Amino acid sequence: MAISPVLFIGLIYLVGGGSLFPATEAIWITVPSTGEKCVYEDIQANAVVVAHYLCIDQENVGLGPTIDVRVTSPYGKELYKKTNETHGEFAFTSSEAGAYFACLSMHHDQTHHTTNSSAIVNLDWRMGIATKDWDSVAKKEKIEGVELQLRKSTEIARGIRANIFYLKLREARMREINEKTNYKVGQLSLVSLGFSLLVSLLQVWYLRRYFFKKKLI
Repeated sequence: MAISPVLFIGLIYLVGGGSLFPATEAIWITVPSTGEKCVYEDIQANAVVVAHYLCIDQENVGLGPTIDVRVTSPYGKELYKKTNETHGEFAFTSSEAGAYFACLSMHHDQTHHTTNSSAIVNLDWRMGIATKDWDSVAKKEKIEGVELQLRKSTEIARGIRANIFYLKLREARMREINEKTNYKVGQLSLVSLGFSLLVSLLQVWYLRRYFFKKKLI
């Protein structure tokens, strides 16, 4: 019986205990007292994105200063904006491929926090398969154990396959841009060379005429 490539990758993932693919991890961001700190994720189109953020006090255990959060698309469209928050979450489905930015800044009016130091923010940014609630899927479809793990690995393999296809498209676009740029640079070089030769000939003609006029040659 033939095994599909997606299922084959899923079986490798299952046997390897999931070590072949990187897990989604939260990142820690230091937000300065002035200005913005932005992070971005390169996301393909039609991907589900869910993120949680939490601002903590590095000196005391508990909530830290309040922050302003702004999320924008690759074309600058504002997808999420909140002010004076210590924690929250945002979710969206990407409409186009590219870099999606999450920008964090200290709120100007700290009503419950007096320190002027930087803020520490935990940002857990999940995409695609990592956003699925597998407990709900298992209960709804009544699957568990190896069958559930195989379902997870198959979904992950499909996500990897889609991501590889997306990277190939990006590579093709970048190669096309590089070829066009090289062609334009080559044309510009030829024009510059022709202009330099023309200027050199004009200089020789002018000097020759000048010397003849002064009867130096």
